[in-house]
Amino acid sequence: MALKIWLNDKLVDQSQACISVYDHGLLYGDGVFEGIRIYSGRIFELAAHLKRLYESARVIRIEIPISVSAMLDAVEETVKANGITDGYIRLVITRGIGTLGINPFACKKPQIIIIADTIRMYREELYEKGMKVISACTMRCHPLSLPPQVKSLNYLNNILAKIEAIDNGVPEAIMYNHAGYVAEASGDNVFIVKNGVLYTPPTHAGSLDGITRAVVMRIAAENGIKVVEDNLTRFDLYVSDEFFLTGTAAEVIGVIEIDGRQIGDGKPGAITKMLREKFFNCARGRTD
Repeated sequence: MALKIWLNDKLVDQSQACISVYDHGLLYGDGVFEGIRIYSGRIFELAAHLKRLYESARVIRIEIPISVSAMLDAVEETVKANGITDGYIRLVITRGIGTLGINPFACKKPQIIIIADTIRMYREELYEKGMKVISACTMRCHPLSLPPQVKSLNYLNNILAKIEAIDNGVPEAIMYNHAGYVAEASGDNVFIVKNGVLYTPPTHAGSLDGITRAVVMRIAAENGIKVVEDNLTRFDLYVSDEFFLTGTAAEVIGVIEIDGRQIGDGKPGAITKMLREKFFNCARGRTD
């Protein structure tokens, strides 16, 4: 069955969901987006995702043409129309149709695109056994170039790091900032455990202020685990007791090796497994 796609102000058939070749989202990666999960018919953390979407748009001076409440209704209607109970939403705002020049103010109306479909980020066995990663040579964008909190359509920086990972036979790469500190993975946030304390890079180091990241930090604190946002080096990753990544698509997944160095005993650690289980239950509205 063909999907129904929300395009601007209504649902259309997937085959009719088209934008102009003059759209600056296509021409220049000019726009913002959100990836949102659906668990057991519930749209997970939708309010937080919409808040980040509208803030990202404001920073790059896109005025989204509908209210937050109207956007919420559009997302829910798209999910319902496609009968998705466990899946993924891609919500995209482009700058809109303009000229071949980069002047954004030639674009008069931003475009709204909402897709509700399914997604699988990593193979199921990696969640049980953990995965290997590398350090990317591609540096995370300088925060004075583009604030890391903006989830923009221009993902080339992350894509180049992903290419490095694939070329090295692993699914993910860790990116570092201009000062040599850990920023994030090509598509996920980074966490390590050392001596029972959970560490993650601060957003000013170049990491996205991830929605899943925030939920995992909250769950950890609720379970008596100290959470510290601090600059991390490659050394810190190499000597960590546990190492895992979080993201909307990835959820919570353990890392067992980086740059040929084994993490812990080479299996996802106890805290990683606990946080993964509790995140799973939280996302599906279950309690312990």
